Amino acid sequence: MSALGYAEGEMCNRGGCVGVIELHRSENCSCHITPPCLSCTSPRGYCPACDWQEADDPLVVMEVTTIHLPTGFIERRKRVLDPSKIDYRIEAHSNSSQKVIGVYPEGTARAEVEQRVKGTFGGRFERFGSGHFTYIASTD
Repeated sequence: MSALGYAEGEMCNRGGCVGVIELHRSENCSCHITPPCLSCTSPRGYCPACDWQEADDPLVVMEVTTIHLPTGFIERRKRVLDPSKIDYRIEAHSNSSQKVIGVYPEGTARAEVEQRVKGTFGGRFERFGSGHFTYIASTD
């Protein structure tokens, strides 16, 4: 099976689709004030042949890379989660927990995923199934 396309100009390859990935036009771009702007760094990829939208793909995540002070502008970059292994991203949840959102290969035991993502004081699955999970990790 060919790799799925995510970058502009790559072949889609979703369900045998032979479409080529394109980018939606950036709207309300403010790069002329503070580049790069949220509009230009948000997921804009799509396939015109099969209607795949990068913004709706659960494997595409935006991660914080830089926080610009004093404006507090948060610069994000795109990363694609790898479903061939236990892969995840971490978000803030509360003052004593983190939300872990990720993917795992089909057939992976729930306990194996929990072992990789549980917090210092344990945690709980909010969702687990079909290769995707959300886990609340207790940190304090």
